[in-house]
Amino acid sequence: MPLLISGLSAIADKYDALLCDVWGVLHNGREAYPGVAEALSNFQAKGGHVLLLSNAPRPSDALPQMFERLGIPHDAYNGILTSGDATCTYLASKTLGEACYYIGPDRDLNLFEGTGVARVGEAEGEFVLVTGPFDDETEGPEDYRAQFEKLVARKLPLICANPDIVVERGDKHIYCAGALAALYEKLGGEVVYFGKPHRPIYEVARHRLAEIAGAPVADARILAVGDGPMTDIMGANDAGIDALFITGGIAAADCGPKPEAPEGPRVSAVLARAGVTAVGAMPRLVW
Repeated sequence: MPLLISGLSAIADKYDALLCDVWGVLHNGREAYPGVAEALSNFQAKGGHVLLLSNAPRPSDALPQMFERLGIPHDAYNGILTSGDATCTYLASKTLGEACYYIGPDRDLNLFEGTGVARVGEAEGEFVLVTGPFDDETEGPEDYRAQFEKLVARKLPLICANPDIVVERGDKHIYCAGALAALYEKLGGEVVYFGKPHRPIYEVARHRLAEIAGAPVADARILAVGDGPMTDIMGANDAGIDALFITGGIAAADCGPKPEAPEGPRVSAVLARAGVTAVGAMPRLVW
């Protein structure tokens, strides 16, 4: 059973760096959770470094302004790395071609900037890029089944720029690109994933932390913080990094009837179902 703790301060001295998830940990898509900025700032004050590691399917330079608006100041973290950053690099490599059929909201179109890849219609695409449903407020994977069957029949590879299945927006859950990619794979399609829990993003994160800290940070001194058992916690386990499970995010309902008071056995069951382990668990990220 993971150690249920009341604040990050209980284990902070064991670590020199945080790889901190964003959606579901720092904010819910509408506003920052109480105490998160203070928790990050206090970790920095003791000499720690904070790299925000997000499955946001957009370049990281688009996020600080949004964070500021939600109540997370620039000085609460040292850097940001997104699955969108990794996706941009891959697009620019032209590995899958130069003509892309895009599925996702308009807010993520800046992924194409500077890549040299053209956004084309479905019939002209050499590959597919998915950042989420076109309308994530109303659509889910099944809305794309018929279209995906045709794309799979053409053997078009699909890039998933956000492996998350669902994410919080206010008090509701919305589908992410990972949910669509899972259906594409189930139908027999090839999917290339960028972001947690896949290893490449952690290699980049290590390099970024070394740049921030001025020297490499040992894996044993890095703590991953996240609310997604299948993404944040699984990715940390696979990378050999300790994980702190935030129970009040997407798994809140499974961790007990009171989101602010997770029940140890239920938290353990959630992690066991995902086949992952965590060094600690807490309802929200606070100091």
